[in-house]
Amino acid sequence: MDATFITPPVPESPRPARRLAGDALRRPGGRRALSVLSIVLALAGVGMFAYPFATDLWSARIQSKLRTQFGSTSYKDAYGNRTIKVGQGLTRLEIPTLKLKVLVVEGTTPAALKAGAGHYINSPLPGEAGNVAIAGHRTTYGRPFNRLDEMKTGDVVYLDTPFARYEYKTVASFDGQSNPHPVTPTTFSVVARPNDPAAHWLTLTTCHPKGSARQRLVLRLQLARTLPPVKA
Repeated sequence: MDATFITPPVPESPRPARRLAGDALRRPGGRRALSVLSIVLALAGVGMFAYPFATDLWSARIQSKLRTQFGSTSYKDAYGNRTIKVGQGLTRLEIPTLKLKVLVVEGTTPAALKAGAGHYINSPLPGEAGNVAIAGHRTTYGRPFNRLDEMKTGDVVYLDTPFARYEYKTVASFDGQSNPHPVTPTTFSVVARPNDPAAHWLTLTTCHPKGSARQRLVLRLQLARTLPPVKA
């Protein structure tokens, strides 16, 4: 028989684990290995808790810069001419129910989403017919959509632009499911243009469950009314 398939003999009275650990610690190499392992584990633990905090600081820095630019003449001109570039501020999103205000940038690239939330570049601008789609982080980079699962039917979301404020209301259900509800990361139909050319939708997406990219949580809203613009 091949030796690799032979099970090593087991002693009749196995030595307790604490005795084996003690023997290992009495060896210089064992003590060094344990010290290195302890340091690595400690650093990993610190890094795990520090990472979200660091991304929040990064997002806050970007948001501060965007707030300075929002409402400026150059921003208004760029919005009107549809020349806002990926990573630049596009609209201000407000969810009173969640006490949330965040400036949404154009684009959903990893770099753009470090601002916290980004507008899908192939979707309409706020207030336009179609399906305005916005993605946001849930546990990092300011975590603007952290509580998206708490939204209820009738809750409102405002999108501010230089020319108007758009009020969207959460619908009861869509696609035959509750609202919001999770989908797979490849279910791009939720951000696609609706079949009804007169529909005015807003779709918010984020990772699901919290801390995982296994699914996407999707919230669907419908344009309720158009209001005068608010001051930046």
